Amino acid sequence: MAAELFPSKKQISASISGSIQQQQQQNLSNNNSSSWGSQGCRTWQGLFSTIRERNSVMFNNEMMADVHFVVGPAGGTQRVPGHKYVLAVGSSVFHAMFYGELAEDQDEIRIPDVEPPSFLAMLKYIYCDEIDLGADTVLATLYAAKKYIVPHLARACVNFLETSLSAKNACVLLSQSSLFEEPDLTQRCWEVIDAQAELALRSEGFCDIDVQTLESILLRETLNAKEMVVFEAALNWAEAECQRQDLTPTIENKRLVLGKAIYLIRIPTMALEDFANGAAQSGMLTLNETNDIFLWYTAANKPDPLFCSKPRKGLAPQRCHRFQSCAYRSNQWRYRGRCDSIQFAVDRRVFIAGFSLYGSSCGSAEYSARIELKRQGMAMAHRIIKYFSDGSSSTFPVWFDYPVQIEPDTFYTASVVLDGNELSYFGQEGMTEVQCGKVTFQFQCSSDSTNGTGVQGGQIPELIFYA
Repeated sequence: MAAELFPSKKQISASISGSIQQQQQQNLSNNNSSSWGSQGCRTWQGLFSTIRERNSVMFNNEMMADVHFVVGPAGGTQRVPGHKYVLAVGSSVFHAMFYGELAEDQDEIRIPDVEPPSFLAMLKYIYCDEIDLGADTVLATLYAAKKYIVPHLARACVNFLETSLSAKNACVLLSQSSLFEEPDLTQRCWEVIDAQAELALRSEGFCDIDVQTLESILLRETLNAKEMVVFEAALNWAEAECQRQDLTPTIENKRLVLGKAIYLIRIPTMALEDFANGAAQSGMLTLNETNDIFLWYTAANKPDPLFCSKPRKGLAPQRCHRFQSCAYRSNQWRYRGRCDSIQFAVDRRVFIAGFSLYGSSCGSAEYSARIELKRQGMAMAHRIIKYFSDGSSSTFPVWFDYPVQIEPDTFYTASVVLDGNELSYFGQEGMTEVQCGKVTFQFQCSSDSTNGTGVQGGQIPELIFYA
């Protein structure tokens, strides 16, 4: 009965839309513009109780429009109606355009540098106070918001980008953030690129960046990647740049488009095997460069290489230790294929690189571990790895293939299934909250844990992370 007496918002919206469209069609059929002004206006205005709702009716509506915009590049334009007063209230640029000292009385304004969907998204915010962003349009909407000085919409765009930031798009967003002069977004991009460098360098987006952004990444001291991965990424970028410049992607042209950026790759810091089987046979180095680097590896009297020979610092992993002590007993901790698991949350974005685990309490022993990280039941990373323990109460690190991005205020599940004959140490006096530098970790028990691990005691004493 309640559902029949009180229609939903969707039903009300559909009814209102239908009433307005019916009134507009009636006015058109009567060919009487004054009828909308006298009877129609009273009808539709009475349907909305707030000025926000009445302004929303005007969005992308020819009714009472006193200006039009031709938006988009040639061949892809869209004509958009506007209302000067509403636009001027929402943007100081529009105010100056329509009411300033140098205002021009134009009925049609061309805007070739903004995409129509992004311009409409900005107008929707100005008219309706609604933010409608998507992954495909957010950058162009940010450009429009910056151009027309709509700061709250610009901030919403940046927040959207920060929330959706990942290794796949971090390099592209780094390039864009510098153009938009968004230092906070730039810093967030660097955090992702540093911690997940190999994923970022292998992403498709890396090949789309400009040469200045390429150079800034290759210069990065804290890049957490093998130098061979950096070299391969630079070659992939060079091939894409040749295509952008309509050049055949020959070795000579790749070297041409890379220019001085190739010397930012720290080739002498590669493992000798990586250099010999990779960079030395790529054709990208001259014969003299190849000989000098081989001598750098092998000769007592080393030549001065053109490439930087100082290894990158990378990132120092941090450890969150959740137990205050550890112990062992004659009947535990035993492993028979059961799962040890704990849930955790953080108050800021971090990157989990792996766990630390306890080892044998009965002398040296080897364990096989299947480690896994899940969010809301969905696996984000897993790896099967062996580690050797020396019989001490120390913890022993096990690593994922790549660091995993962890968002704040969401619980994740860290799990391990161990296979080993020996009893092990276990943690006790566990803490529900641990402060590690600027990051606060919270822990709670996991329903996945079938081997006894919980907040107060058990396995997985440490989470290894980058912040």
